[in-house]
Amino acid sequence: MVWRAGLRPDQIGAYLHQQRQHSLYRQRDILNSPQGIQVELQGKSYLSFCSNDYLGLANHPRLVAAAKSALDHAGVGSGAAHLISGHHQFHHELEQQLAEFVGSEAALVFSTGYMANTGVISALLGKADVIFADKLNHASLVDGCLLSRARLLRYRHGDMEHLQQLLQQGNTTAKNTGMLVTDGIFSMDGDMAPLTALSHLAKQHQLWLLLDDAHGFGVMGNRGRGTLEALNLSSQDVNIVVGTFGKAFGTFGAFVAGSRELIETLIQRCRSYIYTTALPPSIAAATSESLFLVTQENWRREKLRENIAYFRRIMAQLGLNLLPSCSPIHALLVGTSERALLLSQQLRQQGLLVQAIRPPTVPAGGARLRITLCSTHEPRHIDQLGNALKQLAITA
Repeated sequence: MVWRAGLRPDQIGAYLHQQRQHSLYRQRDILNSPQGIQVELQGKSYLSFCSNDYLGLANHPRLVAAAKSALDHAGVGSGAAHLISGHHQFHHELEQQLAEFVGSEAALVFSTGYMANTGVISALLGKADVIFADKLNHASLVDGCLLSRARLLRYRHGDMEHLQQLLQQGNTTAKNTGMLVTDGIFSMDGDMAPLTALSHLAKQHQLWLLLDDAHGFGVMGNRGRGTLEALNLSSQDVNIVVGTFGKAFGTFGAFVAGSRELIETLIQRCRSYIYTTALPPSIAAATSESLFLVTQENWRREKLRENIAYFRRIMAQLGLNLLPSCSPIHALLVGTSERALLLSQQLRQQGLLVQAIRPPTVPAGGARLRITLCSTHEPRHIDQLGNALKQLAITA
């Protein structure tokens, strides 16, 4: 039974049984504590290496205080969509701050990153158009491409030669639109997109270039401005920049940044923005506080980089099969879903939380342990993980 195939009511049981048999069954853990490197799941304490809270801001007292203050001022819910009566002053101020942060003319706050990606792509392209997308793009980008009904051409991960071949096949003309779509930092591998080359190709072929920098903002660049800053690029090199608040910013939601005309066009055409309730004002207020800390407290990025370098050294000494990464995301390939799940369970028995990533999130045969680092980790924590992996005798 193919996972994407439709299911009749009488097939549900067989499908779930198959997922269990192939070590693909997914279950939720119940968190009993705030997010952090030390978490409590179902009454047990774990040292976590699977959070995207890269800068340790998700439970920062200044963010909590900002949210509480906004709750007193604006209440719990936004009450309506942005275009009805839900666009609060907190949203407006955050959008101005985000535009300045990215270096763009304007920004638009979305309720989730998934809604930002699916909404923007489908708002700007239709079935007569063509999209060129990295094979390892996030699922929200893939779904946005499919939702647009444009012709989708996927190039091999980071392969600019293959992309150029597809660009010749794509045949964009004055009568249709083309878009190049990529992650900045790839969420399951941790590597960076060749954005300089992508920007050059987009300009050469007169394409939109959409950068989803969900895992780059806050982390990459001297001031946390993301992949663009890390590569000495600017908003002039990318038409559309998407970011999320649920990673390094420690809150919830997402945004799109670009020209003022682009943002105004999305307000007119983007269904996932127009037809959904606005983000709670308290979350927008907390995110404004987070943005201030991201830009001002460079020590968080410096500590994170130290942790990444130390972790890579320890893993190299153990001879482990890590994919190349310059980010907090590190993929330890183990092959089969069964092995990935077993190793994750064995680490959990030692008080370490490391999630197994299995198909369809990654390609068949690419099951892995996805290890993420935060600025709040200490060398002793990394040593603890290294010793546990050594005991499990994982080999490359």
